[in-house]
Amino acid sequence: MNTKYKDLIEQTFDFPQKEFNITNSDLFFHNIDLIQLVENYGTPLKFSYLPKISENIKLAKKWFNRAIKKQGYKGNYHYSYCTKSSHFKYVLEEALKNDIHIETSSAFDIDIVKSLKKEGKLNEEAYVLCNGFKREQYITNIIDLINGGHKNCIVIIDNYEELNLILKSTKSKFKVGIRIASEEEPKFEFYTSRLGIGYKNIVSFYKREIENNSQVELKMLHFFINTGIKDNAYYWNELLKCITLYIELKKICPTLDSLNIGGGFPIKNSLAFAFDYEYMIEEIIHQIQTACEEAKVEVPDIFTEFGSFTVGESGGAIYEVLYQKKQNDRERWNIINSSFITTLPDSWAINKRFIMLPINKWNNEYERVLLGGLTCDSDDYYNSEQHINAIYLPIYEKDKPLYIGFFNTGAYQESIGGFGGLQHCLIPHPKHIIIDKNKKGEITTKIFKDQQKSKELLSILGYEK
Repeated sequence: MNTKYKDLIEQTFDFPQKEFNITNSDLFFHNIDLIQLVENYGTPLKFSYLPKISENIKLAKKWFNRAIKKQGYKGNYHYSYCTKSSHFKYVLEEALKNDIHIETSSAFDIDIVKSLKKEGKLNEEAYVLCNGFKREQYITNIIDLINGGHKNCIVIIDNYEELNLILKSTKSKFKVGIRIASEEEPKFEFYTSRLGIGYKNIVSFYKREIENNSQVELKMLHFFINTGIKDNAYYWNELLKCITLYIELKKICPTLDSLNIGGGFPIKNSLAFAFDYEYMIEEIIHQIQTACEEAKVEVPDIFTEFGSFTVGESGGAIYEVLYQKKQNDRERWNIINSSFITTLPDSWAINKRFIMLPINKWNNEYERVLLGGLTCDSDDYYNSEQHINAIYLPIYEKDKPLYIGFFNTGAYQESIGGFGGLQHCLIPHPKHIIIDKNKKGEITTKIFKDQQKSKELLSILGYEK
């Protein structure tokens, strides 16, 4: 009878997989010996595997450029990184090795752009797409970029007031895009996104505010829906509406030459994950090309703003199971040595699924469990709602530690969880490790930030100066 945890996974999924394999009952991730990582650095532990960032950027570029060539598409493709997914310097520096562009969301983002330019990491030809709702400091920082001569800064207009606020602040010529306020899925509590300007109002806004203003050049139309890029009727319908609007604008605005289809590529959230990226890209290119050819207008350059796709699959977290509590005849709670609320906030807030696997004991028998965090909060848990089905792990043994890993956690979790700040119940933020490869292709590791100390938290709270 096959009762080992390894048997369970191999019978349930196509396993091993590209990034996961087993050696001597231990899990390896991209050929990284995770149990060795635990022995070197302890737990709880967060890590970032930088080569995965470049790998995903190169994949997306290859898919888009292949589709463009295959279909004889006359426009170009531009890959942009959505900085809000992870602002860390090591992320931006790795991403920028691949000749990409930047999409910003707030005032301090521009300070990051300036820092990267000063260090020579971001070149003068790179596009800086300034998205988000803009008020005084954000606009001031954007103007500094424009007045400083960054010619490929494009201000994505989110509302009717923003253009005038910029015009009052600079005499320089500048480029703008307009964000479309897309219609939301029927399940939403509202009909139209709060971001951007409604479909029916964009042409009149252009004619009224931009067409006869020689200081402003409309270059881009921006489109994004919350549910991301999916092969369903809702996505294709919204994309077609966006293309139709682009064609209408292009006929009266010669400078309009770019269509930004936003982000939204999904990332792997289970061992059963399947998404045909190449098909979706080919179909998007086809839809744009067909509509433009029928309307006899030039096809646009295509921009994307992939955030989670860029950085999500580079991150992971490793915990130790400290204790097992048997609360009744059916439920066994494995308590980890950290908190889901603070280290994986999306698992708690939106039931986001991550790949969860044990790091060791793959040759042991398994049991069904629930996972709980250290805080005294009833919501600090990870169970089948997030994990798509029941959670099974190797049987808990008090004298033989069990370690579990969560994978593809690299997007948003640090910023939402408050990296370096206060944590719920003052559970310290884990140690964070950077994993990279040297010129010889050998794995290297270094500590980015040690686990939080009491003194740091007490200082924030005002107990220590």
